[in-house]
Amino acid sequence: MTEINQISNPLLSELAIKPTAKNKELDKNAFLELMVAQMNNQDPLNPQENGEFIAQLAQFSSVEGIENLNSTVGIMATSMQSSQALQASALVGRSVHIRTDSSVLQPGGAITGTIKMASSSNNLLVSIFDSAGSLVKQVELGPQSRGDVKFGWNGLDNDGNQLPPGKYSFRAEASVGDMTEEMDMALSANVDSVTINADRSVILNLAGQGAVPLLEVEEIL
Repeated sequence: MTEINQISNPLLSELAIKPTAKNKELDKNAFLELMVAQMNNQDPLNPQENGEFIAQLAQFSSVEGIENLNSTVGIMATSMQSSQALQASALVGRSVHIRTDSSVLQPGGAITGTIKMASSSNNLLVSIFDSAGSLVKQVELGPQSRGDVKFGWNGLDNDGNQLPPGKYSFRAEASVGDMTEEMDMALSANVDSVTINADRSVILNLAGQGAVPLLEVEEIL
C-alpha cells in the first residue's frame, strides 16, 4: 500500500509545483492532466470513489467555464470600447453639458445650462460675468422645485446689447427660506476633437474647457 502511494506522489507533486510554464496557474489542461495522473496512479486496492471523481469533474468544468467567461468578458469590453470611441467621434462639432461654472460664447451662438436644484426655492437668479469678472446679465427664473432646471442665454447683456464671443462665468443663487444658496450647474461646451488614450478611454477636447473624459458628459445636445 505504501509503495503504490510513493509511485504516484512524484508525478502529482511535479504537476502541482509546475502547473504551467507560462503563468504558474492551473489552466484546464493542467487540471485535466492532474486528474488523469491521479486515476492512473491510484491504489487499485482502494480506488477513487465515484463521488470524488464526479466532484473533480465538476471542478474541471468550473475551471473551463471561468476561462471561457473571462475570454467572453474581454471580447465584450473591447467591443464596447470600440463602439464608444466610434460614437464619441460623431460628437465633434456638437455641444455637450458638463459640470462647470463657465463656458465659451461662440460667434452668433448661445450658452445653455442645467441648474441642479438641491431643494425648492422661492426664486432662482442666474448671474453672468465676463472674463474680467464684471456682471453683464442677470436672469430671474422665479420659484423652482427641487431637480434640474433648464435655462439658456443668447449673449445679450442687461441692456439688450450683443456681447462679444469669449468665456463667461455663471452663478446660480436660490432663495431658500431666509437664506440664499448657490446651486451647482452644468453648462454647454462645443466638442472640438476626440482623443483615444492608450487604455482606450475616450477624452473630449472642449472649447474653453480643455480635455474632459467622456464619462463626465451629462447630456449631449
